[in-house]
Amino acid sequence: MNTRRSVREAKRNRSRRIRAVLAGGLVLGIGASATLAAWNDSEYGSATFTAGRFDIVGAADGTTFTSHATTGTAAALTFAATPSLMIPGATTYALFSVKTASPSVAGTLQWNAVSPATTGLAVFLRYGVRTIAGTACNSGTYAAGTSVVPDLSTLATNGTVTQAVSANGGSTVNYCIAVTLQPAADNTVQGASTTLTWQVLGTVPAP
Repeated sequence: MNTRRSVREAKRNRSRRIRAVLAGGLVLGIGASATLAAWNDSEYGSATFTAGRFDIVGAADGTTFTSHATTGTAAALTFAATPSLMIPGATTYALFSVKTASPSVAGTLQWNAVSPATTGLAVFLRYGVRTIAGTACNSGTYAAGTSVVPDLSTLATNGTVTQAVSANGGSTVNYCIAVTLQPAADNTVQGASTTLTWQVLGTVPAP
């Protein structure tokens, strides 16, 4: 049986519980506010990246370097024949110098044959390439050079080794090319002509 006194006591207990809950909520609210207000600081870093450039240039005279980037703009190599026109067994020599442009990163060079002729006079031609110390390309400097294409190779033969070139034109690779008309060349090639084209492929090796 509920008396007036018990009713009042129940109301007081209920009031205390409500205040306790509100007080707890207030404490939680203060705790959340304190976390959001904590001081903080940040540091950031950034950088701009620019790709380098690789560019090689060539010279038929060892001095006048320019770009010969296509077969249509190939450098005109000057072969010195002895005698002035090739005869069976004769060998003629020509210089081709290559280096990096400025600016350019360092790289390597690879000598390649480019779609050589396979008929007529070309059938009887053989060639070799060596790197030489200077720009005088002749039988003597060729003999003292370092082989790139083995002597008396067919015209389709590529270089067997690569050559390093330093950045910004810091070093030059001087190629000495020897072209020989084989002694077996017959009468059918008298007065004949053929055009040979070679490529020096420059590459930046992967690290």
